[in-house]
Amino acid sequence: MELRHFRYFIAVAEEGSVTLAAERRLHTSQPSLSRQLRDLEYEIGADLLVRSAQGVSLTPAGKVFLEGARLALAQIEAAVEAARRAAHPEKPSFAVGFLTGQEMDWLPGAMSLLKDVMPNIEITVSSQYSPDLAEALRRRKLDAAFMRPERDTGDLAYTPLTREPLEVIMPSDHALAARETVPIEMLEGETFINVSNTAPALRLVIDKYLAESGVAIRTDHEVDNIAMAMSLVASTRGVALLPAYVRNFMPWSVTSRPLEGGAPTIELVVGYHPANESPTLKLFLSRVGDLAASFAKKPRP
Repeated sequence: MELRHFRYFIAVAEEGSVTLAAERRLHTSQPSLSRQLRDLEYEIGADLLVRSAQGVSLTPAGKVFLEGARLALAQIEAAVEAARRAAHPEKPSFAVGFLTGQEMDWLPGAMSLLKDVMPNIEITVSSQYSPDLAEALRRRKLDAAFMRPERDTGDLAYTPLTREPLEVIMPSDHALAARETVPIEMLEGETFINVSNTAPALRLVIDKYLAESGVAIRTDHEVDNIAMAMSLVASTRGVALLPAYVRNFMPWSVTSRPLEGGAPTIELVVGYHPANESPTLKLFLSRVGDLAASFAKKPRP
């Protein structure tokens, strides 16, 4: 039995669904997760879950195991943190996360800000999906995160940074690339590549914009990350609507154009847990406004 089995089981128990846990929390396939759960039940020698078309529920054995699994993970995380503090007793630390890709624009400024505030600080950096960053903040694994303002995270607080316009991403030799701006109507009939639920806030903005535009555009492919989006745009000769920061990752075969008219935007924020009493976090948050102002003045490609 491994720690991952505990994490898998807890995620399924909290989501009430193997499919939702696989997609929202664990970012793995449903068959793989189901297999891991069956292996866990076999090793324990008891059924932990009752499976039905409506989802899953816990058996009496599952309820007991869930309590123990949560306690075990909490103790292990506490032991890891204690070991880190023991190894660096006098050195302040700060853990910051980035929505994958945003570190290209924001990490240099964030590092400079933190080093200016506390020159001897130890900084750890991670790059994840925005929902994973929210979960890490809730578990106090991160002090701050550059992320989307995720829904259903009432225990988190957000400080606005900027609003990013969505742009049309297309092959460099696409006919629409000859235009300076692209009307949304011209995407009708094109192979459309949308984001998956690994980016729920962005998916909500895109779907809302398409619905309000009245243009008949249906999703042909879903992507989990920027690299997959670029690959599909190039290979299927499709189009996508993505925030402007993805320009940093476009290969020569892919380009972007602004949407004509009022383009939809998506917010980028610094997320944190209000109960985090770290003095470093308080200093960092007091300077976030300066960081956003400095970024706004930078020339964009």
